[in-house]
Amino acid sequence: MPRLPRLAGVTAVALALGLLATAPAVGGEPTVSDPRVLAHFDFARGQTPENIALEPDGSADLTFFFARTVVNVTRTGATRTLATLPTVADPHTPVVGAAVVTGIARAYDGTLYVNYATGTRKTGIWRIARDGGAPRQLAELPADGFPNGLALDERRGVLYAADSVRGTVWRVSLKNGTRTAWATGPELAPGTGPDASGVGVNGLRFHHNAVWVSNSDAGTLLRIPVREDGTAGPVRTRATGLTGVDDFGFVERHRDTVLAALVTSSEVVRVGPDGRRTVVLTADDGLSNPTAVAVRGRSAYVTSAAYFNQDDPNLLLARVHQRARG
Repeated sequence: MPRLPRLAGVTAVALALGLLATAPAVGGEPTVSDPRVLAHFDFARGQTPENIALEPDGSADLTFFFARTVVNVTRTGATRTLATLPTVADPHTPVVGAAVVTGIARAYDGTLYVNYATGTRKTGIWRIARDGGAPRQLAELPADGFPNGLALDERRGVLYAADSVRGTVWRVSLKNGTRTAWATGPELAPGTGPDASGVGVNGLRFHHNAVWVSNSDAGTLLRIPVREDGTAGPVRTRATGLTGVDDFGFVERHRDTVLAALVTSSEVVRVGPDGRRTVVLTADDGLSNPTAVAVRGRSAYVTSAAYFNQDDPNLLLARVHQRARG
């Protein structure tokens, strides 16, 4: 999630756009085809999908950033509201100024967890029970921060949340909501130059016993191993040159291969384990400032929030398959 406008009347401050260097596909690498828009949403009503968690039946749970809601979208495009986060009378949220819902994670039992950024004590991680009911705050995070990407390590009983403003990955106990500043450092921090958006660490996934994050201002994809004692290992850069990178998803059966959303250029790129990148989806396929990717089997789901275009926020579904060697 880069620097955004308030929903009403504020001009978007776009991130500096750069040319995205791409590499030719290597035989055997996964590719993406047959994209179609599964559901269209209403930008004027704040229906700006920010993040994705997938259900066992193939439906997608989405966070609507400005509308402060969580919805479920079936594979036929039917949409229903699961929960609405509480109103905040006077939000002072960094970067956006409004109370917004960002990252989402799903537990095996169907419980959903979402990040809520408000600039108040309501900022933190909220729990939505599988049988419905009002969301309840699990953990309070700093009001001057911006919790963004979210992932769950259910075996250890912890959540990881990326704080885009404070340049921190928080580790939060599922049992009692206790928070720890798990990882910090310059690799996670927002940029300081004239073109910086103020958004550092952004997307976050737990993958193969490591926390992977993107840094929007730096255009990087980073890997942070989880040590045996649960502490963070050294931050390693796995890819660079990802201008406007937001959230991302891992391609199954292709170790450490990522599909990453580039919000400013309306592209999704495949990033290989060696850091090479190839554009696989564009605006011509229906993308409108994409924010997140989730992959399951041969299906890739992409949310587009239309933050800058302000036209056609949507959920796109595409096919992921092996490119034949030639």
